[in-house]
Amino acid sequence: MLYRLLRSFLVGPVIRMLWRPWLVGGENIPASGPAILAGNHQAVVDSVFLSLMCPRRLTFPAKKEYFTGRGVKGWVKRTFLRGIGQVPLDRTGGVAATSALQELEQLLAAGELVGYYPEGTRSPDGRLYRGKTGVARLALAAGVPVIPVIMVNTRDIQPIGRVFPKLRPRPGIVVGKPLDFSRYQGLAGDRFVERSMTDEIMYELMQLSGQEYVDVYAAKVRDELQRSGRVGKIAARAAAATVARRREDAADRAPETRAS
Repeated sequence: MLYRLLRSFLVGPVIRMLWRPWLVGGENIPASGPAILAGNHQAVVDSVFLSLMCPRRLTFPAKKEYFTGRGVKGWVKRTFLRGIGQVPLDRTGGVAATSALQELEQLLAAGELVGYYPEGTRSPDGRLYRGKTGVARLALAAGVPVIPVIMVNTRDIQPIGRVFPKLRPRPGIVVGKPLDFSRYQGLAGDRFVERSMTDEIMYELMQLSGQEYVDVYAAKVRDELQRSGRVGKIAARAAAATVARRREDAADRAPETRAS
C-alpha cells in the first residue's frame, strides 16, 4: 500500500515533474514472473529512479545502516526505504547477509522483481568495478534470469557527498536483454560458476554503459581514495569526467525512444 501511494500519488509525480527521467529498453522487463534487475551503481538516487520507472514493483537490498538511524529522522528514512521496496542487507557477509538473500529469494519465488547492485556499493569515481557473487548466488538459487540495467547521469545529479540531487542533467535508464543462466541449473554454491556468471553480468553492464571496467572491488578503491585525501579526489574527478562523456554517448544512442 505504501509503495503504491508513494509511487503513484506522493513521490512519483514530483520526481517525474522535476527530473523527467527517461527509459530505454523497458520491453526487456517481463510483464510477469520473477527476474533480477542487476545495475551499475552511481548514486543513492539510483534505486528511486529505477523503482519509479520500472513498470512493476521492485525490491532492493540496501545496506543495513540506512535502517538503523535513531529518532524522527531515522524513522522517516526506514519508513521511506521500506515504502519503496528496500530490505536491509548486512554487507559484512555471513549469516546476516544470507538472511537478506533468503528474503529476496522468497520474493522471487512469489514471482516478484528484485533489483541488485553487483558492485556492492556506489562507484567511487564513475568507473565500473568487479561484481560480488551474491547476484549469481541469488539467480541460481531462484532459477531466474538476470536483466542488466544501466543508470545514466545519476552520478552527475547526486555526486558522493551531496545530500539533495541536482535537477540536471536528466536521469536515464537503459535496460538490456535478459541473461539466461539455466545452463548452470543445479550448480548453486559452486564458487567458480558464480564467479563466471557475475563476470558475464559485469561484462554486459560494461557494454551497455561504456564505462571503464576495473577488476577490483569498489569498496577497496573507495577506502583508498578516502585515505589519499585531496590527491584521490582530484583523480576521482578526472576519471568521472571521462566516464561522464561516455555516459552521454550511451544516452544519445536512442533519443527518439525516450519516455518521460
